[in-house]
Amino acid sequence: MDNSPLQVLTVPTAPYSDQRPGTSGLRKKVYVFQSRRKYLHNYIQSIFSSIDLRDRQGSTVVVGGDGRFFNRTAVEVIVQMAAANGVGRMIIGHHGIMSTPAISCVIRKYKAIGGIILTASHNPGGPDGDFGIKFNTANGGPAKEAVTNKIFQISRTIEEFAICPGLQVDLTSLGKQMFDLENKFKPFSVEIVDSVESYANLLRNIFDFSALKELLSGENHIKIRLDAMHGVIGLYVRRILCEELGCPAHSAINCVPLEDFGGLHPDPNLTHAADLVDSMRDGQYDFAAAFDGDGDRNMILGKHGFFVTPSDSVAVIADNIFCIPYFQQTGVRGFARSMPTSAALDRVAKATQIELYETPTGWKFFGILMDAGKLSLCGEESFGTGGDHIREKDGLWAVLAWLSILASRRQSVEDILREHWLKYGRNYYTRYDYENIDIDAACEMMEDLEILIADKSFVKQRFAVEDKIYKVEKADNFEYTDPVDSSISRNQGLRIIFSDGSRIIYRLSGTGSQGATVRIYIDSYEKEQIFEDTQVMLAPLATIALKISQLHHRTGRSGPSVIT
Repeated sequence: MDNSPLQVLTVPTAPYSDQRPGTSGLRKKVYVFQSRRKYLHNYIQSIFSSIDLRDRQGSTVVVGGDGRFFNRTAVEVIVQMAAANGVGRMIIGHHGIMSTPAISCVIRKYKAIGGIILTASHNPGGPDGDFGIKFNTANGGPAKEAVTNKIFQISRTIEEFAICPGLQVDLTSLGKQMFDLENKFKPFSVEIVDSVESYANLLRNIFDFSALKELLSGENHIKIRLDAMHGVIGLYVRRILCEELGCPAHSAINCVPLEDFGGLHPDPNLTHAADLVDSMRDGQYDFAAAFDGDGDRNMILGKHGFFVTPSDSVAVIADNIFCIPYFQQTGVRGFARSMPTSAALDRVAKATQIELYETPTGWKFFGILMDAGKLSLCGEESFGTGGDHIREKDGLWAVLAWLSILASRRQSVEDILREHWLKYGRNYYTRYDYENIDIDAACEMMEDLEILIADKSFVKQRFAVEDKIYKVEKADNFEYTDPVDSSISRNQGLRIIFSDGSRIIYRLSGTGSQGATVRIYIDSYEKEQIFEDTQVMLAPLATIALKISQLHHRTGRSGPSVIT
């Protein structure tokens, strides 16, 4: 057996112009990573080169992914390149798999310099699907824009990368593996860790597991159904909900992580989790939840498929926050939501006199507030909810938060929502997604729309639909000044705000791998008519939104791909 030190190589390469990270890292079709020479290597080197060499030397880096196709190949390359770039220790999830919330937890626990997360989140997997790479920094959260811009700039001029091609790591065996490298004084170590345990232990310190176990497996237990959609969270559902909290094994479905998610689109919404919704209709289950590929998003359902919008979900958790022992100990520092998310949370914040922050889309903005001690609970309309225990949205945390509320109040999901609306009024809310639109057409539409709403004559305009009249009070392109570091984020979404508080928002999404996704968000508050159908109540505003944007005409689409 050859015990000589492993060789470190410097390999020439040529840059690619399209490696700009989006809101959630670099996402492309799998074939892009497979067919373009050294495409993966270039981007990984750009990440390592963005970290100062003095900080990188001997540092700890965490790696894991959602198990989608190309995950294992990418992990093996990242380990070889980390060793060659001076990293001292790699911590990797068993089989290269670890949920995004768990990676955030592990980064923080081991004081790592950062983590590389291999996921395209809720996007499809498999050889014909998507793959993604996201860099999280030492706080456990997504890299700030200054960091991702630096990575992109490096990727545009890269000429070489460092790699240790002879380093072969065993991802199947738990424990530490040591490697000697040439010209390195200290061995390079790789630790393959249990993907669940550190994260599970964190949750044990947040929630009352004995109360949850009584709710789920005690004498008067409720019946629940959890759909992992063949994503990474299946490992966590089985270990935490079934084995530890006593849920019957058949309560958890699609819990084996698969490279193609079993052909499913791992996006927890009414469209892509339709089978779960259908299984709830006969009333045999009291509560259900679905998760996305990497475990950071969630959808909550009550008996008979009663749907809780993500905007209402975070508002209800806020209103019942002391059902969670963690917040009894820490108190509540602040609430936050992304700008497109409905204003339901604002009403709870006002009633409880807790500071409310409205941020651009992207969890990194919440992380800055949390690091400054200004934020305890936050949410996005895109099925993301979380607390300050980590710096990522956290699907399983949100489910345990809801179960804690059910354990405390002993009411149904629907009754809790109805009482909430009676107390605060209701924000009717919907989002229309127009996916895979021609990028040029989408950009031209958004540019023309901004010119239209920026005209002074647009404010005070009236739009009449049926018997309702909406008067424009404000229109702008949302701009955010961070209250912590005073950084300014511009062009975060076009807003039309009416005199009754109703809002229409238009955004180009940054989480797809090809084409453009135009999203229209509609939010309207009602104090009296709180038990009506959402789409019926919002139909007049939807008509106005399409009329102003001329979206169907400009894009050639007759309707949205997804409605949530």
